[in-house]
Amino acid sequence: MPTVSVIIVNYNGEKLLADCLGSLQRQTYRDFEVIFVDNGSADGSLARARELMPEAHFLPLTENTGFAKGNNIGIAAARGQYLVLLNNDTETDPRFLEELVAAAEKHPRAGMVAPKILNFFERTLIDSVGGLVMCADGIAQGRGRGEHDTGQYDGLGEVLMPSGCAALYRKDMLDEVGLFAEDFFAYCEDSDLGLRCLWAGWRTVAAPRAVVFHKYSASSSTYSPWKLRLVERNHYLLALRNFPAPMLAMLPVWSAYRYGLMASALLLGRGKGQATGGGQGKALLEAFLRGHWEALRAGPGHLRQRPASRRLSDAEFTQLLRSHRMPLRDMIFNA
Repeated sequence: MPTVSVIIVNYNGEKLLADCLGSLQRQTYRDFEVIFVDNGSADGSLARARELMPEAHFLPLTENTGFAKGNNIGIAAARGQYLVLLNNDTETDPRFLEELVAAAEKHPRAGMVAPKILNFFERTLIDSVGGLVMCADGIAQGRGRGEHDTGQYDGLGEVLMPSGCAALYRKDMLDEVGLFAEDFFAYCEDSDLGLRCLWAGWRTVAAPRAVVFHKYSASSSTYSPWKLRLVERNHYLLALRNFPAPMLAMLPVWSAYRYGLMASALLLGRGKGQATGGGQGKALLEAFLRGHWEALRAGPGHLRQRPASRRLSDAEFTQLLRSHRMPLRDMIFNA
């Protein structure tokens, strides 16, 4: 039985696989298996992956089931004590798995471990260190994104939750808490799972010496209408599933504030407002509205899926989120 199961969900990522799979073959930690879930790719990904890593366990699917369900399928097939989710658009440092496992072994009550994720193309630029921080309306972003890494976050201990781009999860924890919400499809599903694990009393630790390089949004796109629709829909569903009542009551206020910041950034051409060019304005607006409509329709069902077993009080959970909160203005204008 391998100690670690590395799960890679792929969709038309043939051009990305040499860096990702090649780096896993160079790991100093050798007690692991690779589970490659192919979401119905049409670009030769599966054949390329078999060529690069014939020893992997391949799960070819007939259609694109999304990030959430694809990972759930991989997790169901995994044999490891620790499950490492890894995006196909990454390259791991040789000691990546060694450092993740060391952190998990040192902190037995930590169900999640968050590595240091740096930009693949500019390798001192941070994607996230110590996982995600969360805004008041439920949207999360990598800690330190866009900053140059000078070791300023290397002293982190307990953090909020990891990014699904690269993370270690303890199998015992997932057996207790459950897996990703499959109707999220993609985006915010890692935050939802992380919050459910926090409610159950599990914690996350940082492993800043476990380094992975990420080609940010290479598998989708940086700011596409499709991504905008899913993020706008899913962050509401996440809040309905996890936020205590006082936080839910403030959600419309914080969302309205974010929309104002987004409009200002767009007019000024700053931060996230710079990512809406290319004649996509109408498509982005339609995606924004569609995401909200889908959230309204799906909301009641997700409200009924709030965690039943909680080891934290509402006050403790709220304080935990506040201690890892990112101001909305920073997220919009410092993108």
